[in-house]
Amino acid sequence: MSRQPHITVATIVEDQGRFLLVEELAEGRPVYNQPAGHLEADETLLEAALRETFEETGWEVELTAVTGIYLYTAPSNGVTYQRVCFAAKPLRHHPDQPLDDGIIGPRWLTRDELLAEKDRWRSHLVLRCIDDYLAGERFPLSLIRAS
Repeated sequence: MSRQPHITVATIVEDQGRFLLVEELAEGRPVYNQPAGHLEADETLLEAALRETFEETGWEVELTAVTGIYLYTAPSNGVTYQRVCFAAKPLRHHPDQPLDDGIIGPRWLTRDELLAEKDRWRSHLVLRCIDDYLAGERFPLSLIRAS
C-alpha cells in the first residue's frame, strides 16, 4: 500500500445559513460530505474544487477563499489525505446535470441539522471545515500557487 498522501479538495458553499453538502454512498451506506474529491493530473487545486463541486452537485460556484488545509488518516483503510478546503458562493444550479457515481444528491443543511446527523458524516472534517468557515477562517486564493 502506498504511504503517499492523497491530495483532495473540498468546498464550503453557504447560502443564508445553509451549507451545500453531498449525500453519497461510502462503504455501502449514505453519508454527508462537502463537495470533495481528488486532484487530477494537470489541474490546479482551484480547478479541482470547481470541477468536483459541479460533478457532485450540479452547482456552479465562485471560489472566494481558502478556509484551511487538513491532514486526515482514514481509519477504514489507513490512507492519509491532505484536504485543501475552499469557501465559495453559489452561482447557478444545473438540476439536469448527471452526478458522479455513488452520489445520491446535493443537500442544503444548516449546521444544526448536520450536527443532528453525526453518525452520517463521511469524516469529522465535514463539521470541522464548516466550523472553521463560521469562525471566519479565510485566506486569500492567492495562497494557492499553480507553479
